[in-house]
Amino acid sequence: MLSDIPAEPDPLPDTPEGLPRVVPPLPRDKPHARGLEARAALDWLRAGWNDLWTNPLPSLLYGLMILAVALAVVAGLIRTELDHFLFPGLAGFLVVGPVLANGLYVKSRRIERGKKTRFWQMIFLRPRSRYQGVFLGVVLLMLFTLWIRAAVLIYALFFGIKPFPGTQELLPMLLFTPTGWAILLVGGAVGALFAAFAFAISAFSVPMLLVEDVDALSAMGISMAMVWNNLGVMLVWGALVLGLFALSVLTGLLGLIIVFPLVGHGTWHAYRAIRQPPEQSERVFISPA
Repeated sequence: MLSDIPAEPDPLPDTPEGLPRVVPPLPRDKPHARGLEARAALDWLRAGWNDLWTNPLPSLLYGLMILAVALAVVAGLIRTELDHFLFPGLAGFLVVGPVLANGLYVKSRRIERGKKTRFWQMIFLRPRSRYQGVFLGVVLLMLFTLWIRAAVLIYALFFGIKPFPGTQELLPMLLFTPTGWAILLVGGAVGALFAAFAFAISAFSVPMLLVEDVDALSAMGISMAMVWNNLGVMLVWGALVLGLFALSVLTGLLGLIIVFPLVGHGTWHAYRAIRQPPEQSERVFISPA
């Protein structure tokens, strides 16, 4: 009977006192890490420039449409005496910009396939993840609203309940007074946090939802991973986008006619270089005329 009782296992010979063997962790996986050099961002911009001037009329009309929307918003803020939202609104334009560039992604993709694109095909489109794109747009709009609210609170923190002095008086006050320097420092830091988060979740999620069958939350998570695992080149790309947008502001927003299509087409090439999605998932449905 005693022989039927299993004997206790012997301690592991290579571990002290029979403790379980320690297995080292597996190497950390870095999906979408392409090891791209910083100059790859210039290649994306160059490819976007080529797409812009390949059958340029649809892209230029698209840029003109974006300019018209931007000028209408600026005029509405001034007319309704809400010009204190002007500067944060211009900064917040970068938050919702990726959603507005959907049509430009369509044109770049059709150029890859050797197809000519008409303007209406850039406007009337049905993304593969249609309703998920709407959800992403709502998320970015909420983020934009939070940024506007934060900007108002920062102004109140430094200027109290004083009425807004107007855009003509605000600029010298920001540039030549200690209070102005402080608000620029704090506002810039807070704005950078909003911009970094918005850039991370939307840089690639918008074109991803256009051509892949994926939900919005997954797309935002994948976009963040793509940005983080290619941080060097993405910082350069973000700096290029910011610089080009600042140049557009200096031209009274007229530069958006060229800059917005250029950045939109370039973003598509950035997405293609890093994501490299399966061919079976790359499909965009264009509504019939």
